[in-house]
Amino acid sequence: MQDLCELMNLICHSQNAKHLAEDAAKQLINLNQQLAKFNRTHSFYECVCLFQQIHSSGVVTPDHYSLSAALTASANVPNLRFGNQLHAHAISTGLKAYPHVSNTLLSLYAKSEHLGAVRKVFYELVCPDAYSWTTMLSACTKLGQVWYACQLLDEMPQRNVAPWNAVITGCAANCYENVAFYLFRRMHVLGVSHDNYTFAAILSLRSSRLYGFGKQVHSLIIKSGFLDISSVTNSLLSMYFNCGSSTDACKVFKEADQTVHDEITYNAMINGLVTVERAEEALMMYKEMLDAHLRPTELTFVSLMSSGLFVTACFQLHVQAIKAGYEPCTAVSNASMAMYADHGLLDEVTKIFERLEEKDVVSWNTVITAYAQIDSFRLAVMAFMEMQRNGIEPDEYTIGSLLPSSECLDDVQMLYAIALKNGLCLISEVVNALVSAFSKQGGIDEAYQVFCGTHSKNLITWNAIISGLLLNGCPVQALELFLCMQKLEIRPDVYTLTIVLSICASISTLRHGKEVHGYILRQGISKEASLGNGLITAYATCGVLSLSARVFDCMIERDVVSWNAIISAFAQYGQGKKAVEYFTEMQNEIGLRPDQATFTAVLSACSHAGLVCDGIQIFNSMVNDYGFEPGVDHFSCLVYLFGRAGYIDETEGLIMSKDSEIDPNVWWTLFSACAAYGNVRLGRIIAKLLLQTAKNDPAVYVLLSNIHANAGRWEDAANIRQMMREVGVMKQPGYSWLKP
Repeated sequence: MQDLCELMNLICHSQNAKHLAEDAAKQLINLNQQLAKFNRTHSFYECVCLFQQIHSSGVVTPDHYSLSAALTASANVPNLRFGNQLHAHAISTGLKAYPHVSNTLLSLYAKSEHLGAVRKVFYELVCPDAYSWTTMLSACTKLGQVWYACQLLDEMPQRNVAPWNAVITGCAANCYENVAFYLFRRMHVLGVSHDNYTFAAILSLRSSRLYGFGKQVHSLIIKSGFLDISSVTNSLLSMYFNCGSSTDACKVFKEADQTVHDEITYNAMINGLVTVERAEEALMMYKEMLDAHLRPTELTFVSLMSSGLFVTACFQLHVQAIKAGYEPCTAVSNASMAMYADHGLLDEVTKIFERLEEKDVVSWNTVITAYAQIDSFRLAVMAFMEMQRNGIEPDEYTIGSLLPSSECLDDVQMLYAIALKNGLCLISEVVNALVSAFSKQGGIDEAYQVFCGTHSKNLITWNAIISGLLLNGCPVQALELFLCMQKLEIRPDVYTLTIVLSICASISTLRHGKEVHGYILRQGISKEASLGNGLITAYATCGVLSLSARVFDCMIERDVVSWNAIISAFAQYGQGKKAVEYFTEMQNEIGLRPDQATFTAVLSACSHAGLVCDGIQIFNSMVNDYGFEPGVDHFSCLVYLFGRAGYIDETEGLIMSKDSEIDPNVWWTLFSACAAYGNVRLGRIIAKLLLQTAKNDPAVYVLLSNIHANAGRWEDAANIRQMMREVGVMKQPGYSWLKP
């Protein structure tokens, strides 16, 4: 710019008119070259400034080349006001007659999305060339005038591939898939040869029928010889990955010549493999990229860091990103923080965050989410407050990250107020998170208020409020809301039906359970294991064990929960032998391993049915064969089993052999057995232990008094009753729902 200013000074101070004219012509050529250079290097603002200097110099008069360059720069700044001034200058000087000036005007108004101005300039052209037609068609299509663009395409006197590409690209960008498919086929029928831009545009469509059509286009690409062009290969890779066919994508990558593989090709492969959860292969593709001496881009690291790699690979990848010079890059740093947060490495997250100079809303959301993942609502709120002090406004992801970690109802109400203040309550994701958070903290009235106050309810919103009502002990209202949802013709998904089956189980409504079962069968989704599990539990709770067994037997795919449900169902009705048979059958299933809930269910079945030998065998198998540490529920079942069978001394030995502290529920189980079999000695010991944790519990005194009374020790029983009166403990009188 300094050289140009000196140049302008020479022009302004020239004394010789003849030489001035000659110099001006030469200088104009140099200045036009400089204008063109500014545009080539994307220095559009400098181009505009230089044109203004030329125009105001009074010595050098801009020509059509100068004006065209200025219009190009104005379109890219963008500066429509200055462009309008240039348009007026073009008309007043007669320079608009030059095709490249009028075409640049078309581009200016097209980029400014001013369709009326585009049409006016186009129809003022005496003889529009191919560029004029293409610009006009592209503007119409991108601005929603698709049918008008198709009409213009038919009116075009000579159509080469460029105008077809303009319309197809515009249709692809604006979700007019059917029109794009039609134009591509028609182009083929009319014998217009496709080029790499045509193939890239048609393969970028996101249509449910793109896979079959895309394979046909793939064949046409091979036949036309365009597979060796990078943009076409990259489009094929993206198309196959978007359609869920990673096998076809890998085949295209291998079949393409290695000279075609560029950074975009490898990025498409890495991102696609990450999308289908093939992280190790994505990492190998990254290694191939380095071996091919290609420099990884920001997208390379962002994709790999979101792939769920193991910790060692995460550190190595982060080091590679730093060596490549991407540490200051906000997108890469955000991905690094999210990667470390997934592994619970909070120190690494905070270090990267503190070093990052340009923090955007994603950066703050990532660190807030990291705190939320470790259930530290206080730290998450502190980060949120700091975010606001830095002038970053929260978005729906900020609120969505904070709400699940809220610790009380007041926290949720505070976040609700922030969402209202920032106008985020119109976003369905925020509404759904609010309904879930209010429900989780017991604010079901507030959750219902938020639900009723939103007009953008989706299926997730309905699921959130229905499950919230069930969670807060309102199953009847939840069922009514489900029926209301059906009247509005909102189709439930598997999760909705699972919740409804839980409702049916909680209130033992067999009729609704059967209706849901019928709906599942009609919709052809009975193969879903979660629905089968819900039906087993619902039928068992409603007292129809035969239907539970029938559902289980008809299930195509059974998981551990399925077996646990059927075992618990038989245990619930005292059919211990049947429960043990199912447990044995489960152990024979290949690839299926009982969990602790399974052993709780089958041990409960044994305890209710008095199957001492089976219970001991299953308990030993749990410890020795499966390596599970016995929990409170397991000990309670075994103690209850031994106690009911009269093995009081053996039960005492079992408990005393346990190294860890015994849960009070286990002592209560044994205490009840002592009462049943009149074991005064052990009863007194247990009563003393229980009174240490529950001094004012009248049940301990009453049960101990009964133990003495059953053993004929009436004086001791009376003393215990007297002790109750002295310590001020009273037994609550019983009552019945049945009126006399």
